[in-house]
Amino acid sequence: MHWTLAFRHLVVRPGRAMVLLVGYALGVAVMIVLLSVGEAMLQQSRDITLVGGGELTVLPEGVDIEALRTGGLTGMFFGIDRARFLTRQLLGGARHAGVVRAVSPMLVGKRLDLITGDSTWTVRAGADLPDAAAAVGTALDVTGGAWRSTPRDRSWTTPAAQQLYDEMDRFHLPVGRDSTWGEWHYFNVVVGPDEWWYITLLVGGDVRGDRWGGQLLVTHRRPSGDHDRIEQLVPRDAVVFDTMRADLTVGSMSITQRDGHYVLRGTVGDARLNLDITAAPNRYFPAVELRGDQVLSGYVVPVLLGSASGELCRAERCTTLRDAPAYHDHNWGVWRGVTWEWGAGRGVVHGVLYGGVIASDTSIGRGRAPFFLALVDSLGVRQVYRF
Repeated sequence: MHWTLAFRHLVVRPGRAMVLLVGYALGVAVMIVLLSVGEAMLQQSRDITLVGGGELTVLPEGVDIEALRTGGLTGMFFGIDRARFLTRQLLGGARHAGVVRAVSPMLVGKRLDLITGDSTWTVRAGADLPDAAAAVGTALDVTGGAWRSTPRDRSWTTPAAQQLYDEMDRFHLPVGRDSTWGEWHYFNVVVGPDEWWYITLLVGGDVRGDRWGGQLLVTHRRPSGDHDRIEQLVPRDAVVFDTMRADLTVGSMSITQRDGHYVLRGTVGDARLNLDITAAPNRYFPAVELRGDQVLSGYVVPVLLGSASGELCRAERCTTLRDAPAYHDHNWGVWRGVTWEWGAGRGVVHGVLYGGVIASDTSIGRGRAPFFLALVDSLGVRQVYRF
């Protein structure tokens, strides 16, 4: 009986029947989609690789969440640049102590090659800082023994001054051999409104081969407005640099760093330098490295605001300094077709650092403006602007 009525209604009113049929089909389709989405959300909510704990999860920019969950190719090589700086200052640290109770960095599903004898196994591994993971509720369920942070784990988030400045200010080695490689320490000391010194200790050339050496560059801006430039080339046998710390010797001049305190000693031409430069706490800008097909450019400012004491001499005239304004940065990279603009300023409360690298290599920057400005106060970097 029901089938007879339905068939007659379809013959007599085909338009109305078709509308009802399409509406019913759409309703069923929407229900199927909603049930599928709900099931996927339920599965992901139980997925250990997506449950970060805490109340906020920070992921690499551009990462595909599904690829991150399944370990697909688009999620394999993603990471968060300058993660230590983010953990120590921008997310953690004193500035947000009233809002952020704990920060827990983690590695998830990283690809590693495990070599045992003649066999190589491809494995995936993860890592946490035990105490930090426990603070945000993601500690492992340990069935035996203990899982606690070691001193090395704790230094990742709260390093001692020596470790912090060694980490930032160490020297580097190029990946391959390149005669255009250069790396240097740069210091700026302000004696007064009309007098200042620029001091550079540079290492350059094919440092993995034999054709390399050092150079000392000193520019003295005299109160008269004249600029005296002193240069000295140094053979590689008289250059000592360290890939684990900031210490550097170039000929008769040397730099040592201990707990954020730099000692600069030496002579170049008729200039003699005997300086102690102390970094103001938290007044630094982390290492940034730009890479392209032909260019690598690295830059870090360990001492955005510092003070210098000691003595600066030219011939027989010496100037004694006490807590004079000082600045120190460190550059490294391959310098082909590269120019840059930069500068720094300091006030009573804030300091600023601005600049940008302009490279002929079109793979650098991807069309973005190269310039930035960082605003820094006693708690560290307050804001970074692009313009």
